[in-house]
Amino acid sequence: MRQLVGSCPATDGRAAFELAGMYDSIGFEAEAGAEYERALALGLTEDRHAQLAVQYGSTLRNLGRLDEAISVLQTTPTHVTTGCAPQLVLALALHSAGRKDEALQVAPNTQIDTLPRYQRSMRNYSAALTEQPTSDEP
Repeated sequence: MRQLVGSCPATDGRAAFELAGMYDSIGFEAEAGAEYERALALGLTEDRHAQLAVQYGSTLRNLGRLDEAISVLQTTPTHVTTGCAPQLVLALALHSAGRKDEALQVAPNTQIDTLPRYQRSMRNYSAALTEQPTSDEP
């Protein structure tokens, strides 16, 4: 893979993206993270950028950089090439960060719009997971 990347122009973000994916696949998250950052700096097409967000968010989570992972995943736009994958990785990152109610809330939210009915109820149930209880004390 490094040879292929070496044959690409140094300004080609796709090469860095593909190299990052290879590093991810073999468990070299630190190297993957650096290549994802390089790919972002060089620029990518919309579909590859969407894929990068999922992969980079997952890598950041694996590296223990949870706040960064959550930030990347929360700002990832919806794209046909990734479906609800950003939200699923976000749920994992939130869970890893100890934000379990928020993590659980992501799951129904990814599917509510696909339901033929019960959307309002599911939105309310989901929202209740992170609502702060009200105190009856004056």
